[in-house]
Amino acid sequence: MAKQYETVIGLEVHVELATKTKIFCGCSTAFGGAPNTHTCPVCTGMPGSLPVLNRQVVEYAMAVGIATNCSITQYCKFDRKNYFYPDNPQNYQISQLYLPICRNGGVEIETAAGKKIIGIHEIHMEEDAGKLVHDEWEDVSIVDYNRSGVPLIEIVSEPDMRSAEEVIAYLEKLRMIIQYLGASDCKLNEGSMRADVNLSVREAGAKKFGTRTEMNLNSFKAIARAIEGERARQIELLEAGKKIVQETRRWDDNKESSHAMRSKEDAQDYRYFPEPDLVPIVISDEWIAKVKANQPELRTEKLERYQREFDLPKYDAEIITGHKKFADLFEAATELCGKPKKVSNWIMVETMRLLKENNMDPEDIRFSPVNLAKLINLADSGSITNTVAKEVFELIFKDDIDPEKYVEEKGLKTVNDEGALRETVQKILAENPQSVEDYHNGKEKAIGFLVGQTMKAMKGKANPALVNQILKELL
Repeated sequence: MAKQYETVIGLEVHVELATKTKIFCGCSTAFGGAPNTHTCPVCTGMPGSLPVLNRQVVEYAMAVGIATNCSITQYCKFDRKNYFYPDNPQNYQISQLYLPICRNGGVEIETAAGKKIIGIHEIHMEEDAGKLVHDEWEDVSIVDYNRSGVPLIEIVSEPDMRSAEEVIAYLEKLRMIIQYLGASDCKLNEGSMRADVNLSVREAGAKKFGTRTEMNLNSFKAIARAIEGERARQIELLEAGKKIVQETRRWDDNKESSHAMRSKEDAQDYRYFPEPDLVPIVISDEWIAKVKANQPELRTEKLERYQREFDLPKYDAEIITGHKKFADLFEAATELCGKPKKVSNWIMVETMRLLKENNMDPEDIRFSPVNLAKLINLADSGSITNTVAKEVFELIFKDDIDPEKYVEEKGLKTVNDEGALRETVQKILAENPQSVEDYHNGKEKAIGFLVGQTMKAMKGKANPALVNQILKELL
């Protein structure tokens, strides 16, 4: 009988925090910018420069810890992690090894198999390194220190995950919590959320963990594929009686395979020692209470409130609270037009369709709630037909146009002029004697065809209810 294997997965998730300035200096953390323009002597590691801790980093780390049920380390400090790499200008990274700010938490995930708690071993604060850019044409590597010193938290899970599905559910849960807190935008494409996947396999029922490998990834799709690929590779080695080497591997999403990058270092290889240039952080009970009091409404509370306050069905509320961007858009547009169910429908149907067609994430939405509310009012008052509303919405989605101005300029208002409509309907009846006869012979469907022909003749701008009424009257 073939052996059964179990996959054991733990994650280290790096999240860039949404502070305006870096962790130990006043340089901007904005994404982009010409290379090496968001830099100063501190974040480029100049001799004699000294770090000063950004208080907001500590508060964001505490907020994420509180929201993920961690205990806050009230006496915590920074350590130096020593290694030489061109994108690391000081030749060390300021991180936390011995006393990380948050410990022993966990979040609940839900997959097809049901609910499960994924443990969080710790969350620590650290600075990001610069970025190496490899220029293959010139055959050189150049370094951009804009990212050097950008504040990070690293969320280290327990090895509690057993499948790609659980890993994605855990990452989505973390991303949602952190976005709701406003602690980071968690844009994987800009690197503000990255995951290192530690994976090992063992025979089902075994107590001891197998040898693990680590892969650094920055897209959910790549993570799911890499887990399947690495699991298969390790099982194949074990079946052939070979050993698995503990190493960092690079996943190539195009080739759907991974290759070894470097053997995995242990903590002692980094010669950690307490950071001599920074004093320990003492976190008072009052400070924790203040951060707790400032926590925004998270998804669970929003979900209940949307059903209670706006009378949304549970399904709608779940989809809308599933992304902070949807929730913000929903609340702002509802406040403007006072039609929660209509706002929710526009988000769930048209917005989600256009996001899918354009291969975009909810975070990429650029249109304002003001223009969505205006469109809903226009459609609701019968000033424009549903067909026109959908066409106008596509332009709002793309360029955030003002629907009121656009409808006015393009003459898209619904025709409610009974005289003009009556004239068009008479013309359509004269042109389609067969359909008129079918209707009189009891074929109800014929009226649908005649309504369609009238709407076509009116370029979709006629009031459908009025067209129906006039048709029935004339027939």
